[in-house]
Amino acid sequence: MDLRHLRYFLAAAEEGHFGRAARRLNIVQPALSMQIRALEAELGGPLFLRTSRRVELTEAGMLLREEARRTLDQAEHTRLTVQRAIRGETGNVRVGFAGNAVFSGKLIDDLRAFHRTYPDADLVVRELAPQLQADAIVAGQVDIGYTPDPGLARDGRLTYEPIGTWRILAALPSDHELASKKRLTARMLTKAPLILYAAHEADESLVRALREVLDRPPKVVYQAANTLSVLALVAAGLGLALVPAPIAQITLPGVVYRPLDLPGLTMDLMRISRADESSGAVRAFMTLARRRDKSSRTGD
Repeated sequence: MDLRHLRYFLAAAEEGHFGRAARRLNIVQPALSMQIRALEAELGGPLFLRTSRRVELTEAGMLLREEARRTLDQAEHTRLTVQRAIRGETGNVRVGFAGNAVFSGKLIDDLRAFHRTYPDADLVVRELAPQLQADAIVAGQVDIGYTPDPGLARDGRLTYEPIGTWRILAALPSDHELASKKRLTARMLTKAPLILYAAHEADESLVRALREVLDRPPKVVYQAANTLSVLALVAAGLGLALVPAPIAQITLPGVVYRPLDLPGLTMDLMRISRADESSGAVRAFMTLARRRDKSSRTGD
């Protein structure tokens, strides 16, 4: 007994006539009669009382009618549920992000667009250090990462997509002697104590670039785990920090931001995902995000 048998049986039961049921099913009446007889043989008894004008259900047929309706309704529900999952309309998308990525606006825009398009899908958002995101995606702990370019070797199991470039600013104490300057030059930074993100390869790459400009290693005095910690140390007067331009949106007492006269000093924003993603929801998120990337590049 399969779903086709149940559909044929239910049509005959509801129509009370094999000819009308056959027309409803778009098959010939002999084929319907043969399927009903096969179903009765399989179940071991008659489901219909046949007369010259119509067919009536036996007691067993009435029981099967109710069970068939429930079974077919559940089968349709299952079909629609699985199709929605394949299309990405349901399911989970777990997004890891570095704190800096929030301030670019790109992460927020992608999350908002996905939730608006797929309101029944669940979004789980988790702050995760840049150097940990690739491993977390490979391990299945998160699905997508938003991070400054971590500067690490690329994992062939992942896709890395540049989605923006940040200018680098200096964050410095508001009472610092350089705070009165409109722009800071490389020479001004020669002896300035710097505060870095701890274990942050993207930040280390900025220091290497600065070393090339200064012809000497910059003076690194502190390392902090996240953006607010970095800015707190700056506000306390413990040093300067090199931060992506979007961080200037954070207004913190005792901290000012100044542009650098170093046009080559930038940081790329990356989106990382699995190359062989199988989740419909994650694929839908990535498709929508890439479409938005393309639209923003063309100005549409």
